[in-house]
Amino acid sequence: MAEEEKKKETANTPKKDTAENKEEGEEVEVPKKFEELVKSIENLSVLELAELVKILEKKFGVSAAAPVAVAPAARGATEEAAEESEEKNEYTVTLKGAGDNKIEVIKAVRTITEKGLKEAKELVDASGEEPQVLKEGVPAEEAKEIEKTLKDAGALVELK
Repeated sequence: MAEEEKKKETANTPKKDTAENKEEGEEVEVPKKFEELVKSIENLSVLELAELVKILEKKFGVSAAAPVAVAPAARGATEEAAEESEEKNEYTVTLKGAGDNKIEVIKAVRTITEKGLKEAKELVDASGEEPQVLKEGVPAEEAKEIEKTLKDAGALVELK
């Protein structure tokens, strides 16, 4: 009785369409619910089939192209190599936090941004919740100086 159940399971399970099956000359078993569809597709020309694929891609928002995956380690190495080979000319200076010496950071922010005490304090306080952009499009040399000034004051800084 167990053998009959196994035969029923394998009979109802469609075979995978693999190169191995094709090389052996085996035909792919198509489930009954798809038989008519597969027969219709078999009768299409290559051009008609290509057109059908395009229509299905648009209709369902998918692509029939095989996805290209890049291993995370390789992606990181590629990004680092790109950064090293292409030195940035301009940076965005972002304040990520005030650190332990908030007063010194506020003074540094005032000097860098030329804002008043209230605005500088608000900017530093907001950096505790989310990073705040201090300056954009800053030349590399100036950005490094700003970073050093803020770090010396105790701030967490990021150059992008």
